[in-house]
Amino acid sequence: MGIEFLEAGPERVTARMPVEGNTQPYGLLHGGASCVLAETLGSVGAMLHAGPGRIAVGIEINATHHRTATEGWVTGVATRVHGGRTLATYEIAITDGRDRRVCTARLTCMLRDRPDA
Repeated sequence: MGIEFLEAGPERVTARMPVEGNTQPYGLLHGGASCVLAETLGSVGAMLHAGPGRIAVGIEINATHHRTATEGWVTGVATRVHGGRTLATYEIAITDGRDRRVCTARLTCMLRDRPDA
């Protein structure tokens, strides 16, 4: 996927991903690639929110694809919407190189104690 992290904390996670190599047959950014980026960002944020000895497991994701991208990079910013002891929810905005919204996603993760901890 080529995801490169730019910033990571429990309240906000930012990363970018190349369009090249993540396209569908027509050369457009694959919607599934946007979902992979969104789930990666939200899961990392949830894991950081959960803390040591805990894990984050994605239980729901939804995505609205507003426009496509055909070149360059897309950037995702995950912002925590809710951070509790058992659930964490993030909104993820993915934009193209011209700062136009490509996708809006929301991910909810269940937070659990690590089984081997």
